[in-house]
Amino acid sequence: MDANNALLSQAAFAKTVQFIGLEAELLDRKDYRGWLDLWSPSGIYVVPIDPETTDFSATLNYAYDDQHMRELRVERLTSGYSPSAADAARTVRTVSRFTIASASATIVELRSAQIVVAYKRGAATLFAADVEHRISFAEGKPRIEQKVVRLIDSTDTLNAIGFLL
Repeated sequence: MDANNALLSQAAFAKTVQFIGLEAELLDRKDYRGWLDLWSPSGIYVVPIDPETTDFSATLNYAYDDQHMRELRVERLTSGYSPSAADAARTVRTVSRFTIASASATIVELRSAQIVVAYKRGAATLFAADVEHRISFAEGKPRIEQKVVRLIDSTDTLNAIGFLL
């Protein structure tokens, strides 16, 4: 890798990590409208059940959301009509172990680990996941093109996922 590509990769890495930190903060503050603004209109949010799948459209998922489905999910979370929204858990996310999977001048694919602590009704629940983000910088500001959240216990019975991962 030449010096220019190394600098591009370092800058892209830093911008992408900062952007993912912003996403985590918005979700913990339940600023779901702000979270929607981070997405590319063509972006896909996926929480697969099968930890090995790459064909998300042909397998069962906890979430497989395009823009319309993300908007509906946020509406449900913010309307106050859903029991899970009215008594939503408080969350704190820790995102770490960042690794660039690939980077170009316009797209960065980054892998990370995420721990979410959800607190509700006197009980804390942990959710651990490997996360893959594809972030586009094509329009001058970062946009999520794809986010895949691979929960480590995705094949077990999961309760209390009344929030976005």
